[in-house]
Amino acid sequence: MTENASVPGPRRDMAMHNDWWVSGWEHVLPRQGFPLTMLIGTASQPGFTGTLDDLLHEIFDGHWDMIGGDLDSPLTFSWPDEEWDYEAAPEGREACEADRWKQFSATLTTAGFPVPATVRDLSELYLTWGLARREETPAGTRWSMPTALPLPGDLLPLDDELVKRLDGIRWTMRTGPLVETLIDYLLNDLGEPEETFTSLDRLAAAMDQDVDDVRIALAELVESGDAQLQRGEEPADAERLEAHRRFRLFMDWEHFHKHRIQLSRGD
Repeated sequence: MTENASVPGPRRDMAMHNDWWVSGWEHVLPRQGFPLTMLIGTASQPGFTGTLDDLLHEIFDGHWDMIGGDLDSPLTFSWPDEEWDYEAAPEGREACEADRWKQFSATLTTAGFPVPATVRDLSELYLTWGLARREETPAGTRWSMPTALPLPGDLLPLDDELVKRLDGIRWTMRTGPLVETLIDYLLNDLGEPEETFTSLDRLAAAMDQDVDDVRIALAELVESGDAQLQRGEEPADAERLEAHRRFRLFMDWEHFHKHRIQLSRGD
């Protein structure tokens, strides 16, 4: 994923790793994890050789507010200029920040990793964790990132609540596009039917999708209360349906429109 940032200097394309959001690191790391990942992603592009400091100077004249200034800026879990949400965190910014640091420090210490204090420290942890690679070449320093980022839970002892939340986020990001494709077909091609007599392979062929992807989308709709599947008089399980078996898909459009954003397809 590439973000075109309006910044001075010859390099205007900031690159963000596609795996950042689905991996869940933004829910574990201090807030500078996001811009640091973007900076390393940009340094990993072909045509750039140098340190992260070099890139920071090239694009931002050495100071980037989003990262807190430069690589030696202290890490924080909140944006210093953001309006504090006292309903979500009535204890206030300082107490919330202290609690986040306590949890973060304990997690890293338990796993045997040093607790980073600055953005530069965090970049070194990225190398330790395999989120990034740094190589010294005859032309200079080269940064790179793996195609798939390691998951936080593979490296750190996360609490059960956070593990459950990250699993939910990854599942939603996996199923979201599949559900959108199915809903788009039901809304725009079939005209929002309350009942559809079909099969997995028929749906897949009509939408030019994989049968297993259609199965996942149907299972998600049932799980969220938007749909029911039925064979004869009995409920049907999308995960166990044979691809050619016909079933009835009952959509609860009132529930769908109440709990989901309505999709529309551009011409």
